[in-house]
Amino acid sequence: MLLPLMTLAMFSPNLLGDPENFTPANPLVTPPHIKPEWYFLFAYAILRSIPNKLGGVLALAASVLILFLMPLLHKSKQRTMTFRPLSQLTFWTLVANLLILTWVGSQPVEHPFIIIGQLASFTYFMILLILLPTIETLENKILNL
Repeated sequence: MLLPLMTLAMFSPNLLGDPENFTPANPLVTPPHIKPEWYFLFAYAILRSIPNKLGGVLALAASVLILFLMPLLHKSKQRTMTFRPLSQLTFWTLVANLLILTWVGSQPVEHPFIIIGQLASFTYFMILLILLPTIETLENKILNL
């Protein structure tokens, strides 16, 4: 896993970059579509999903900081997800949601993408803050029976 990543980073670092990054900048014109690198797109979609600028910045910060809280939110007594199908389903739902947020972050700010981004942002926070701890507590109770 590390060897392909190192090969990509050392021999062709611009392979996954956006071709628009190589066009000369015009200081008099704002680019029509500003988009960050692919690994920031999920957070960028959350930033754009809230119309208020301060609210968007707070949601962006919360979307990244919530990942640091995951060890504290982990309530399951069993560490592995091998025998916990509800947690597996929640995990793959979170992965699909992150892929949707990444896709929406790369799209222009237009009507269907705004609604999709808002729904996916709400789902992201709902999964991590409400659904995951609830399912882990439920699975703990099921395992105690």
